[in-house]
Amino acid sequence: MLPSMLFAQLEPIGIFDHHQDVGNPKLKGSVTYNAKDQSYEMTGAGINMWATTDQFHFLWKKIKGDFIMQATIEFVGKGAVDHRKIGIIAREKLTATSRYADACVHGDILTSLQFRPKDSVATEQVEMFSYHPTEIQFQRTGNTFTFSAATFGENYKSVSKEMELSEEAFVGLFICSHAEDVMEKAIFRNVRITIPADKDFRPYRDYIGSHLEVMDVQTGLRKILYSEPISLQAPNWTPDNKFLIYNAEGLLYNYNLATNTVTKLNTGFANQNNNDHVLSFDGKQMAISHHVGEARTSTIFTLPVTGSDNPVKITDEKNGHSYLHSWSPDGKRLIFTGNRNKEWNIIAIDIATKKETILTENATLDDGPEYTPDGKFIYFNSVRTGTMKLWRMKPDGSNEEQVTFDEYNDWFPHFSPDGKWMVFLSFPKDINPTEHPFYKQVYLRLMPTSGGIPKTIAYIYGGQGTINVPSWSPDSKKIAFISNTKLEVKK
Repeated sequence: MLPSMLFAQLEPIGIFDHHQDVGNPKLKGSVTYNAKDQSYEMTGAGINMWATTDQFHFLWKKIKGDFIMQATIEFVGKGAVDHRKIGIIAREKLTATSRYADACVHGDILTSLQFRPKDSVATEQVEMFSYHPTEIQFQRTGNTFTFSAATFGENYKSVSKEMELSEEAFVGLFICSHAEDVMEKAIFRNVRITIPADKDFRPYRDYIGSHLEVMDVQTGLRKILYSEPISLQAPNWTPDNKFLIYNAEGLLYNYNLATNTVTKLNTGFANQNNNDHVLSFDGKQMAISHHVGEARTSTIFTLPVTGSDNPVKITDEKNGHSYLHSWSPDGKRLIFTGNRNKEWNIIAIDIATKKETILTENATLDDGPEYTPDGKFIYFNSVRTGTMKLWRMKPDGSNEEQVTFDEYNDWFPHFSPDGKWMVFLSFPKDINPTEHPFYKQVYLRLMPTSGGIPKTIAYIYGGQGTINVPSWSPDSKKIAFISNTKLEVKK
């Protein structure tokens, strides 16, 4: 390893501790961090990262234990050698012969999990059938290393390798030109280092940190706006494009998009709010789900979007839980998931008269209802076929029809203000389809409202609280959401 004195001379860059050449390549590499879009431009040379010794440029952070690291990757230029390499690596030492495992994307079609099981022995690899991927993820779980890759819009393909590596490793991005006299360049975007929840964490009792993010839905480019070591959940994007409203620890907060500051939103006595808070289509009102009484019954209230000391109660807690999800476009009704007659169904309530109308009547769970902007349909998710899928119906509950059909568990359809697009959250098939748990590897997927094949636009560690509520920007180009990782408590 480098002596501590040399470490002190190196400067942190972005979310990483240091960057340097490994193996003394003839041409010296570099890194430039662009704080505006949170990207990293790397240059590097090096004969190879193979056989018994390596030469490359390395941007790293010391990480102890399990991690998940992601990046959107791009070579710059045609390149001189087909086997130039970029990717993510976990390395025991900063020596040229150190043991390591990596997620390696070559200049040609080769994509592989490379590994050197012991110092100074020959490198091996597990090849992956993902050609020219743009989205990569490298995960450590104990001594299992998993490389996942996809071209933007697709879902991950993965390969894994068991290999012993010290508990604390150097983890980060690398570039190797595969030629002594050639300097290559690459750009790494959407770089995320996730420290996952402990295996024994208790849902709704234990929480890890959160990033408030925004993303361009067509390019997949993301930016972290704000981070806290607590559970932030479910941002709304106000129609005036001024605020993101999210909940944390029972309260609601405004994130000011112009000043990047956070202020508490006044909800008066309603201080036990969950992540079901929704704005009216005109942006003047909001409705919230507040837990009432010793039974903590989720009950719906309305208030001005600017806040109020006295929110107006809409549902009666004596009827059972009411989890809000959408206003009608005309502002006259709310729809929610309610527990009535020992069943969870989609229910509409007239705000003026407080009259409830049960729209679905199934023994299985129906959840997450939302009106389309034109008011012609209500979309929702239902487990009635055994997997949680998206459905739609007319506003009176008639003409129910299934919308998504693949193996994933799909939740929370949200519509762009222009009515053209729907984004939703997809959980893996191995979870309980009636649950939307915290701290899982999930996808955000995009689909035309007119129908079609869903396109994966974000690869996220999150789940519950990520995108429970409508969060589209007014121009229908971006969405806001929450991703999760362990974060240090600020002192």
